[in-house]
Amino acid sequence: MRAIEITQPGPPDVLKLCERPMPEPKAGELLIKVHAAGINRPDVWQRLGSYAVPKGASDIPGLEIAGEVVGGDLADSGFKIGDMVCALAQGGGYAEYCTAPVEQCLPIPKGLDVVEAASLPETFFTVWSNVFDRVGLTGNETLLVQGGTSGIGVTAIQIATALGHRVFATAGSDEKCRACEVLGAERGINYKTEDFVEVVKAATNGKGVDVILDIIGGDYVAREINCLADDGRLVFIALAGGNKATLSLGQVMMRRLTITGSTLRARPVAFKAAIADQLRTKVWPLIEAGKIKPVVYQTFALEDAAQAHALMESSTHIGKIVLKV
Repeated sequence: MRAIEITQPGPPDVLKLCERPMPEPKAGELLIKVHAAGINRPDVWQRLGSYAVPKGASDIPGLEIAGEVVGGDLADSGFKIGDMVCALAQGGGYAEYCTAPVEQCLPIPKGLDVVEAASLPETFFTVWSNVFDRVGLTGNETLLVQGGTSGIGVTAIQIATALGHRVFATAGSDEKCRACEVLGAERGINYKTEDFVEVVKAATNGKGVDVILDIIGGDYVAREINCLADDGRLVFIALAGGNKATLSLGQVMMRRLTITGSTLRARPVAFKAAIADQLRTKVWPLIEAGKIKPVVYQTFALEDAAQAHALMESSTHIGKIVLKV
């Protein structure tokens, strides 16, 4: 099969088209003929050599795919040959064929094409796991999304809005802030010209937000502590601004704040299966009802993966970048 491999750690042009053996599904896995594969930041980190591949996973990048079931362990899977699915993979997505655990495969929501479906798994699993499971956004609580036009951002804004929450989001330009608002954010905040703490405090009568989803870390943390309401929760899923921070532990104690975070790829299949069940029952119906819509910024052919990574690193995109296989 054709695939994209990382020839050595480095810039986007180290991604090269190659021929690889077709993967062989293990017990509990489906073999999927890939029609489209989403691009995500962990793919970029893997290419740069800063994100280790879990033991037993493919060295081919790509964590989310959509395509046709062509084989694998179909017994009691709920799927059959020819079914169209999207899946969270352990790697190997930038290829014509990929395997994925049955429990991490979901039917393509009605009304979506394969490109749109390929943009779902990584970000939807991540957002649900962290915002709704780990820190429990619920009721009439409010959410601040850092990086609102990233793949994670457009997903978090839409899910939280569809479930009835007030959402604020930061972005790096007025155009991107307006895009956040179109997606459902009450207020897009230009972090280059505005102080997100001041904007959020003004919009919440000084209370602050209940949950912050952060992909930045670094010197944002102290400001985020000030932006949280009492009993607020801050959850990290990436550290674009650095992995060290200075903060007031006194505020954490006196205001009962929670600081947490997680990564997804190394978690066991059973953990991801539970997330898949939640997405199927609580989020897929919202997609099929048109209340949540995939945001695909641009597509590239498989052989143009290097160009796709260059776009990802430019941070000029709004939403997801997808390879058409």
